[in-house]
Amino acid sequence: MELTLLKATETEMEIEVHGENETFLVPLLHRLLDDPKVEYATYLMGHILMDQPKIYVRVSKGTPQEALDLAAQSIKDDLEVMNEQFLAQMAEPAS
Repeated sequence: MELTLLKATETEMEIEVHGENETFLVPLLHRLLDDPKVEYATYLMGHILMDQPKIYVRVSKGTPQEALDLAAQSIKDDLEVMNEQFLAQMAEPAS
């Protein structure tokens, strides 16, 4: 994944996300919107063949970078738990 910073202020950030689609952007958006410090977050897909998706975040407290970091870490943590549970299930003998 490659990111291009399009806009950054103390409270807003817009990033172009290369090589990703809704599979990544929807969970990230949901985590951002769960954060009480995030006033507004959305992503724009544009034309599927011509445009790269963009994610926009506006915060009331903290920084947009902190909100994005927290959201990404939350997704990572959930995937690690899911992987551990999956591996534990695979290790159990079939009944």
